[in-house]
Amino acid sequence: MRILVVNVNTTESITGSIGAQARGAASPGTEIAALTPSFGAESVEGNYESHLAAIAVMEAVREYPEHFDAIVQAGYGEHGREGLQELFDVPVVDITEAAASTAQFLGRTYSVVTTLDRTIPLIEDRLRLAGLDSRCASVRASGLPVLDLEGDPAAAVDAITEEAVRAVRDDRAEVICLGCGGMSGLADRVVERTGVPVVDGVTAAVAIAESLVRLGLTTSKVRTYAPPRPKAMTNWPPAASRARLNSTVD
Repeated sequence: MRILVVNVNTTESITGSIGAQARGAASPGTEIAALTPSFGAESVEGNYESHLAAIAVMEAVREYPEHFDAIVQAGYGEHGREGLQELFDVPVVDITEAAASTAQFLGRTYSVVTTLDRTIPLIEDRLRLAGLDSRCASVRASGLPVLDLEGDPAAAVDAITEEAVRAVRDDRAEVICLGCGGMSGLADRVVERTGVPVVDGVTAAVAIAESLVRLGLTTSKVRTYAPPRPKAMTNWPPAASRARLNSTVD
C-alpha cells in the first residue's frame, strides 16, 4: 500500500517532519510518499494562501507518476479536499477531519490548538462543513506562526501546551487536537502537561487511510465527487502554457 502525504506549503523541512510522523504511524508494508507542492507559500496562514495551496496540492498529486492507494492532505483547516475527491477515486483524508473524528472516540468534547488567531475561522468552517463542530469545545491559537514551530521548538511546545491546558481547564475539553501539520511530534509533550489524550492529525489520517484501503472502500462518484466534466481549460496548467509559449518564441 502506498499513501501520498501532501504538505500544503512549500517548506521542505516541514514536509520531512510530516513524512517522518506519517511513517511512524504507518503499518508494516505501507509506503509513505511525502510530497511538497511545486508552487505556493512557504507557510499557509490565511484564505488566499489556502486556496492557492489547494491548487498546488491537487497538481502535485496529479503529477505523481506512480500508483498510490490513498491521499492524506496534511494541512489543518485548508481548502482542497473536495477537489482531490473529484480527481481521484482513492480515499482522500484531510488531517483536520481525521483529528476531530478520532477525538470523538476518546472523549465527549475536544479542543483544537492551532498557530495564529487568524486561522481559527478557517478551522471552524472546515469542522462545521464536515459536521464535526458540535462536540468542539474551542479552537485556540498559540500565537506562533507556522515557521516558528521549527525555528524555536521549545517556545512552540510551551505556547501550544499553555493553550491546551487552558482548553482543558476553562473550556472543559477532554481531548486536544494539534491544529497544524507542522506540530507533528509534539503530542507526547502536550499529554505530559495536560493529562488528556492528544491527537495528531497526520497520525490519525494515516491510520484512517490505511483502514479505508484495507476495507476496499473508495470515494463515491455518483454525485458530489463525480469527476470534473471534460472541457477546455484556458492557460492551464500555467507551467505547460509557459513551455508552449517559450517553444513558439524559440
